[in-house]
Amino acid sequence: PETGTIWSWFNPTGTPCFSLGLLNDIRAHDSMLETNKGSVPHAGVLRKANYYVVGSKTPRVFNLGGDLALFVLLIKSREREALAHYAKLCIDNIYPRIRNYGCPTLTTISLVQGDALGGGFETALSSDLIVAEESAQLGLPEILFNLFPGMGAFSLLSRRIGMRAAEDLITSGRILPAAKLHEMGVVDVLAGDGEGEAAVRQWISKNQKRRNGFQAVFQARQHVHPIEREELDRIADVWVDAALRLDDRDLKMMSRIVRSQMRRMDGHASAAAQAN
Repeated sequence: PETGTIWSWFNPTGTPCFSLGLLNDIRAHDSMLETNKGSVPHAGVLRKANYYVVGSKTPRVFNLGGDLALFVLLIKSREREALAHYAKLCIDNIYPRIRNYGCPTLTTISLVQGDALGGGFETALSSDLIVAEESAQLGLPEILFNLFPGMGAFSLLSRRIGMRAAEDLITSGRILPAAKLHEMGVVDVLAGDGEGEAAVRQWISKNQKRRNGFQAVFQARQHVHPIEREELDRIADVWVDAALRLDDRDLKMMSRIVRSQMRRMDGHASAAAQAN
């Protein structure tokens, strides 16, 4: 409350991806902020928020992106409307954050303390400021199963590094360390491992007296490179069409990635159990 900062954490069960359940939870959570025009209830009264930080409670993972297991199921059964619904729900979540929830005096911050892949990277990009720890890796691997990131990556990356560089990163499928993306101008603040939260607090404290100026700069960025809902919806439609064109080989690759994610989370759970 001293700085008017909301700290919000992804803490899903199972694979830390954007399941329908998590997407609905985020929408319910964030809609309150929109309804109250940038204020949140605290100690019985509505308090104006100055910063909204999003991070993850899953060790070494910010978010692994889209629900690939669901995609495989829907593509195999040719459920176009269901795929379109999923894409729309993603846009319903990311677009308000791009627009600072309708509150120009609210600064959004992504705290990336682990892997941010696909939709996880898109979510990080939707904030005004990205703070990432050195061991974090970020990327858009969708091209590996013959698809592309369709919920904001083109629009958000091109705003930061230009269309050509954004397209190169998307079509390469490369997953890059936070330090490299800091060099490229994608990550704003590079923090040591375990020091991400402190880095966010330090940035807020350091720039508190210039908060109005920084917020105005972030708003000016949106005027210079505006991202409209219609643009995101049209790209999401392209994504749905492309998803429905995937063949069995592509879906098998997607399924292999799902199994790899599950093994990874099982490994984390086993390590945590041994530590306790």
